[in-house]
Amino acid sequence: MEADEELDPLWEDIDWAIGQLFFMGWDGAEVTPQIRTLIEDHHLGAILLTTKNLKSAQDTARLVQELQTIAHKAGHPVPLLIALDQENGGVNSLFDEDYICQFPSAMGVAATGSLELAYEVANATAKEVSAVGVNMIMGPVLDVLTNARYQPLGVRATGDDPQEVSQYGIAAMNGYKEAGLTTCGKHFPSYGNLDFLGSSLDMPIITETLEQLSLSALVPFRNAIREGLDAMMVGGCAIANAGMNVMHACLSNQVVDELLRNDLGFNGVTISECLEMEALSHDIGVRGGTVMAVEAGCDIVLLCRSFVVQLEAISGLKLGIENDMISRERIDISLRRVLKLKSKCTSWNEALNPPGISQLTTLHPSHLELSTKAYDSSITIMRDKGHLLPLSNTLYAEDELLLLTPLVKPLPASAATKTLTEGAKPVPNEHDKWIHRSSIMSGEGVFRELGRSLARQRHGKLLHTSYTAHGVRPVHENLINRAAAIIIVTADANRNLYQNGFTKHVAMMCSMLSSGGKKKSLIVVSVSSPYDFAMDKSIGTYVCTFDFTETAMRALVRALFGEFVPQGTLPGTLRKSRRVQKSRQHWLVENWNPERDSRGLQALIRAIEKASPPGQQSILSGSTPLSFELPHLSSNSDTLSESHYVVRNSSTQALFGFCSTYTFTSSGSPTSTGILASIFVEPSKRSLSIGHSLHQRALRHLLSNPSIQTLQLGLGHPSIYLGIPMSDLSEGARLKRWFGAHGWDILSPRLLYTLSLRALRTWSPPEGLLPTIQRVSFGFDLIHGIDNAGSVLEHVAANSPPEVLALYNLALSEPKSCGVLRAKSPIDGSIVGSVIISRLPTVLSTYMPILLSAGETHSSSPSSSSASSFSHGPGGGIGAIIAPVIKDSRERSIVLQGLALLGIRQNKSSGCGTVVLNWVTGEERDVLLGMGFDVLGAFEEVRCAREKFNDMNLGG
Repeated sequence: MEADEELDPLWEDIDWAIGQLFFMGWDGAEVTPQIRTLIEDHHLGAILLTTKNLKSAQDTARLVQELQTIAHKAGHPVPLLIALDQENGGVNSLFDEDYICQFPSAMGVAATGSLELAYEVANATAKEVSAVGVNMIMGPVLDVLTNARYQPLGVRATGDDPQEVSQYGIAAMNGYKEAGLTTCGKHFPSYGNLDFLGSSLDMPIITETLEQLSLSALVPFRNAIREGLDAMMVGGCAIANAGMNVMHACLSNQVVDELLRNDLGFNGVTISECLEMEALSHDIGVRGGTVMAVEAGCDIVLLCRSFVVQLEAISGLKLGIENDMISRERIDISLRRVLKLKSKCTSWNEALNPPGISQLTTLHPSHLELSTKAYDSSITIMRDKGHLLPLSNTLYAEDELLLLTPLVKPLPASAATKTLTEGAKPVPNEHDKWIHRSSIMSGEGVFRELGRSLARQRHGKLLHTSYTAHGVRPVHENLINRAAAIIIVTADANRNLYQNGFTKHVAMMCSMLSSGGKKKSLIVVSVSSPYDFAMDKSIGTYVCTFDFTETAMRALVRALFGEFVPQGTLPGTLRKSRRVQKSRQHWLVENWNPERDSRGLQALIRAIEKASPPGQQSILSGSTPLSFELPHLSSNSDTLSESHYVVRNSSTQALFGFCSTYTFTSSGSPTSTGILASIFVEPSKRSLSIGHSLHQRALRHLLSNPSIQTLQLGLGHPSIYLGIPMSDLSEGARLKRWFGAHGWDILSPRLLYTLSLRALRTWSPPEGLLPTIQRVSFGFDLIHGIDNAGSVLEHVAANSPPEVLALYNLALSEPKSCGVLRAKSPIDGSIVGSVIISRLPTVLSTYMPILLSAGETHSSSPSSSSASSFSHGPGGGIGAIIAPVIKDSRERSIVLQGLALLGIRQNKSSGCGTVVLNWVTGEERDVLLGMGFDVLGAFEEVRCAREKFNDMNLGG
């Protein structure tokens, strides 16, 4: 529904309108009089199903169909929104082993290293819940675990790297949407770094500043919004920092209207955290909280269970409207958003006729296969110092294996489904209140089944007992003495510290017994957070499964006994730090084959563009596979050559990495320059040594040419990476360290820039510039075509690198869109300076994609750099001034200004609204900034003598 579309007259009734603004649940697997009343009399528009409502898949389909039928008969113009949590891992509201498949947690999926698998798992999950009539999924989880070791979200989140969370979150979102579900990102602004100390509200607090949040926690939310996220759940946590003091995020207009809508540009449906949360309901009250949530900008208010509280919330919103605290216009804004959301995911025909068991039966075999693949791919061996795995190779038939498992609570469920529990139960701590729980099978039950599976593998030679906060007891000591190998299972040992202490105690015992001549192999398995012993090298063999569902434990057993080789990797920064923990992988590097690899390279470029930080444009934007291949000009044949390399998946043809190299020889020179012009790796495959393998292969090729005496990082033609990109200083510093570690002398780079001049129509030269240029009496003219260019090419060859000469040759071969401005000496008429000018369309844009991407408009905050907010505006094309080549003299700056001024005028007269000035040296930059140019991109070109690499091992 569009903003100006007429609403059905029925929505003029305020009771009908506000019914669409509530999201409610109830206890019980049958329709109760209370939920029927909410639908029929209060026109409730959205229902959240939890484990309390769901038995089997068939029962769920029947229940959802009954709810929709009640709404239809009650005169609802549109179907109910039916949502549930189905995050996988331990967080599934719907479980039916006959029809609903189990998949890894979000962190487990990320451990596979496959965005494609993340999409497939999400898509399969969505198809299953859609078959029973669900039309909205409460996901993806977009929280960044800034303080990963101690956060209750644990494996429900992808990890601690904002870009990785973005990539996997968006892959999951797209999988859900393709199956027809609407998506709800959570938990804005983040549950990934909650402080549980010092809160008088019994409420966790976000203490990070907005700047810190923007650089980390908000990144996945911003990226998901950009990719089309439908709805957003706003959390109920407090925020306390220098710029914001908020008691409950979902009740604050600073968070919902200002941060989420205005700053991040979200136009979808916002959903509050459940207002029945104890800290929130006790602190403010549900009636007042409902009004505050809508005032803050929430479109839908969530109330999970209590019928009395739900009625209180409805009456509170009505009272807020009657007291003019909330306008009818405000209600209609949210109503339109909700109706638009429903139009994407449901219709009465679909709502009243869910496919049910017939469709699930068809899906189940392929989904089971996908489940096995996903779990097998997620199992991660972080360390195996003693080469204890697989156990089938290290245990004798008579050896006994001991399994030690903790007593754990049921598996965690979603924060969105938290309800007030009935009956007398132990008082939970603050962490547990923020991990709302749902049990597929209790931890004890899963671990008993794990013991049985291990016993089958060992033909009964298994000992199994549990451990608790009471530590190592005599029974444990006796069993450890009997066993040849011990498996200790931990689950969130950083928060359940008794597990950490127990494991360290057993490790010490095993070490002492082994040193005394008794064989004691210790394997620690983390079945939840991988952070338990990730950095503790005293634990020599450490395996991670990311959840302890039955399916995960079956995959663990297969991995421990060598039925497959685990290939999982640790998430986020742990994935990156794993380079320290294991030997470097060597990837097969192949020669670039345009016919075979072009499509894969284009997909690789797009993946890197999508992974760019919000508000920043990828340097590869506008590039195509042709951008890396030199044009075939006769003038280039003797001086230029190229060789490119790929790391690829030969089965799927996907490229994991690409590297381009060129050799340039100056005319008449016996020596050449070898250039590494680009090297990039698929974002989800970084830190796996692909870049290292490509780099080694490229250097090996270049150094095999005895004429190459100098090696160079960065290239002006093709002009994609002029050098190490430095627009983002922190990323640039990281790249410099990487190249420095790979042998390059990074201490004396040459600075190169791409500049831009916008609003060309209103630009005028700085006062005094024109008289200064005229006083020196240089002559300026414009030439087109190769026939008139002999003297220019001689000048370029004498005063610039050979790749610039190749660029001039290309420009002169295209006289319709390119020309060369010449500056001539007033004394003898010799050429003292030149520059290429061009306008689109031009062949130069193939090899200089910045000419295309500089005109793209990017949504960004006012503080964004010019590089990220570039737009040439309506009617204004992109013009270019490229590769100024100027003889060294006292008048060098004046010559440059004269050429730039004439280039600007020429582009302006051609109707261009923006000019890009490419390949500008550091000395020239300041002169041009004084004319009104801005920096669009900064690079550091690095040059090294061949001898620098003589002693390096570049592989065979």
